Amino acid sequence: MKILVTGGAGYIGSHLVRLASMGKASVVVLDSLVTGHRKAVEGVELVELDLTDSDGVAALLKSHNFDAVIHFAASSIVSDSVTSPFRYYSSNTCNTLSLINLCARAGVGYFVFSSTAAVYGEPLQEHLPIKENCPQTPINPYGRSKLASEWALQDISAVSGMKYGILRYFNVCGADRKEFLGESHNPETHLIPLLAKTALGIRQSFSLYGQDYPTPDGTCIRDYVDVEDLAQSHVDVLDYLMAGNPSDTFNCGYGHGYSVREVIDAMQSASGCEIPLELASRRVGDPPSLVADSSKLRQLTGWQPKNNNLVDICRSVLNWEQNPRY
Repeated sequence: MKILVTGGAGYIGSHLVRLASMGKASVVVLDSLVTGHRKAVEGVELVELDLTDSDGVAALLKSHNFDAVIHFAASSIVSDSVTSPFRYYSSNTCNTLSLINLCARAGVGYFVFSSTAAVYGEPLQEHLPIKENCPQTPINPYGRSKLASEWALQDISAVSGMKYGILRYFNVCGADRKEFLGESHNPETHLIPLLAKTALGIRQSFSLYGQDYPTPDGTCIRDYVDVEDLAQSHVDVLDYLMAGNPSDTFNCGYGHGYSVREVIDAMQSASGCEIPLELASRRVGDPPSLVADSSKLRQLTGWQPKNNNLVDICRSVLNWEQNPRY
């Protein structure tokens, strides 16, 4: 089994690469290293290449005869997509469309796509927790750029015979429990690593964006899924497709949400430190609540998450932030 992982030197991709490499798969990473880290994929073949180089990507696909491609490479900051929509459509939609087309031409059998819960936009209360058939009405360019990529993958697969698995992530968090892999972005925008940095004194305070959402404590509610469990979901979906099952779309989350204030409490519990807060106004493009119904993923692929504990997740991030490798 030969697998190409695009964006494999990034946060989520590197966890998948480690997991897949521990099995029988032969893994090659394609990454531009603009946001990825070479140290995150030590010991694995790394091809430093940008997806805009379609000739280079085509040559790589031809030379390796991959069975499957797992596509992580993307831009993913919601607020950034609002101010720079062209970059997000270029990076997320145009590059993905090109990659899908090249994979279909090269005879790749399976394509697993890293999508997002942002495709659901701001779901109505009656649609919570969110099923895969919930209306897809994204409210920001990030979500729209990903949804357009889903449509392209579905349409091209229908005529090429390449099977696909689409994974719509909810809020990804955590770090490898052996502390070899973790989240390292510049700038960092994700909630849990920002809280960890504040608890450790790396940052002076944490900005709490919005306290007037229609939620019990006024802050946004999200379904936080551990990165190691998320990596396992990709392996399970690929195994599901290879067993002869049809292409499909899956939510990946735990099925329950935590508010931002509840996450702050969990980090304070994990660190034993009080986190100084700065109250700020809402950010553009943030829906009040996103919680997954992941029963389809569990029932069809046998996915069984192991790290569904928010305080433990916070501890894993604290351990990483105290001794990051990159």
